[in-house]
Amino acid sequence: MDSSITPHLACPRSRPRRIADDYAPPYPAWSARIDPAIGQVVMASYGVQRREPGDADAALAHVRALRATLDADVRHVDLARYVDEAGYDTLVLQPYWTDPEAFRRWEARADVAALLAAETGLGHFREILTPTVERLETLYSTEDEMEGLGRALERRSPPVQEHAYWGSARDRFPIAQTDALEPVGQLGFAADGAGRVTVRGHDNIAIIRSGQDWGPTGGEERRLYLAEIEPALRAGMDFLRDRGGECGCYLNRYMRIVDMDGAPQEKSFGWSYWRSLGDMENWSEAHPSHLAIFGTFMRIVQQLNFDLKLRLWHEVYVVTPDQQLYDYRNCHPDTGFLKQMPR
Repeated sequence: MDSSITPHLACPRSRPRRIADDYAPPYPAWSARIDPAIGQVVMASYGVQRREPGDADAALAHVRALRATLDADVRHVDLARYVDEAGYDTLVLQPYWTDPEAFRRWEARADVAALLAAETGLGHFREILTPTVERLETLYSTEDEMEGLGRALERRSPPVQEHAYWGSARDRFPIAQTDALEPVGQLGFAADGAGRVTVRGHDNIAIIRSGQDWGPTGGEERRLYLAEIEPALRAGMDFLRDRGGECGCYLNRYMRIVDMDGAPQEKSFGWSYWRSLGDMENWSEAHPSHLAIFGTFMRIVQQLNFDLKLRLWHEVYVVTPDQQLYDYRNCHPDTGFLKQMPR
């Protein structure tokens, strides 16, 4: 059985895995494989925030205009929507690159720069992650489809060993072979007095984008997902949104994928930023809000005799300060990292 870690990124471990070498997971899962030519990826998020229903067309027009500027260097792009804790409706365009220079060239283009600086009367934010490849991991529950970063990387592993146990995400990180990934430093904030705030991230912030695709489901599986699994998931996502600071979660968004007309698709994902991978692990392993999600899912999996069409996936990053950029313009004070800003 293969390791989740792409072979050219494997090295002698100074930090042990949580499993024995002969561990056999109870069901298969897959990871994205990283081409040796790729050293760094970009996951960029461009948010447009509105409060008034009458601004919906303007918000959608803005993300469409930004989407239209993307060229062949972009490896994948999603559009997602959510309503945040303050009641603001937000659209987020999320393109991926496997060449950071191509990303920088795109952002520097005059037409793109003009869109990013446009005064629209709406709130705008950028959250840009540029992890090197040893600082990311992915997992997919099916071999017929990948999402997000997996679509950008394109290649898939054989079934991997490091999954289906607590702490497996850490074991899938190439850098965790030798690094404890402890958080260092604090968030920093700089306001320009004209409605723009830039946030400086500290070392080893952890970010997870964890998704569900229930489009392939039908019959009893679909009913159970919508009636039982999704409500438990939503309750956990709401807890992290509203009280995640108790667990080391800086912010959480429960997003719905939409098409370029804004129509919802049968895909969703939680997207959260954590003080550290350890804080994320502690919530997953021990907190009632996550154990409720896990317990509901496992009960239904057994009820369905482990025969599921539901697709699950995630991507996790642990980044250095120079691999993250956050700025917010004309956004309400609880947007993203702004909720952590001293007041």
